[in-house]
Amino acid sequence: MATDVFNSKNLAVQAQKKILGKMVSKSIATTLIDDTSSEVLDELYRVTKEYTQNKKEAEKIIKNLIKTVIKLAILYRNNQFNQDELALMEKFKKKVHQLAMTVVSFHQVDFTFDRNVLSRLLNECRELLHQIIQRHLTAKSHGRINKVFDHFSDCDFLAALYNPFGNFKPHLQKLCDGINKMLDEDNI
Repeated sequence: MATDVFNSKNLAVQAQKKILGKMVSKSIATTLIDDTSSEVLDELYRVTKEYTQNKKEAEKIIKNLIKTVIKLAILYRNNQFNQDELALMEKFKKKVHQLAMTVVSFHQVDFTFDRNVLSRLLNECRELLHQIIQRHLTAKSHGRINKVFDHFSDCDFLAALYNPFGNFKPHLQKLCDGINKMLDEDNI
C-alpha cells in the first residue's frame, strides 16, 4: 500500500517556481534581481533586439534568461540541491566568473577577442546548468536554456557585438561596465 507523504516545503518550492515561471515581468525581475544585474539584462535586451531586428524574439530570450536565473535561485535558496549538484553549482559559478572576466578582458584589451573562446565558455556554462537542474526542472526549462545559450553563444552574434567599428560598440561598453561592477561587488 502506497503512503502519501505531504511535504509543505517541496510544495512551496514547486509553487514558487510555477508562479514565477508564469509571472516573469520586468517588475517582478527588478524585485528579485539587483539594480546592476537589471541594467546588464536591459542592455542584453537592447543589443539582442538590435541584432535580431525582432523585438518579440529579444523579449523572449531575456524573459527565458530571467526565468532560468530566478528558478535556479529558488532551488538554491531552498536547499533543493544534493551534494553532487552543489559541487556542479560551484563549478558553474566559477565558469560564469571566468566568462565575465573574459567578456570584459576581450573588450578592454585590443585585438584579443576570440569568438570561439567566448562561445566555448558559454556552452560549458550551458552544459553545467543542464546538469544542475536535471532533477528539478522540466524539459521546457531545458529548452529555454538552450534558446538563451544558442543566441548568446552564436559566433556571428559575438563577432557583431565585438566589432570595434560596428553598431554594437556602445552596447558592449555598457555591458562591460555593468559586468565590471558586478565583478567588483562579487555578484558574479
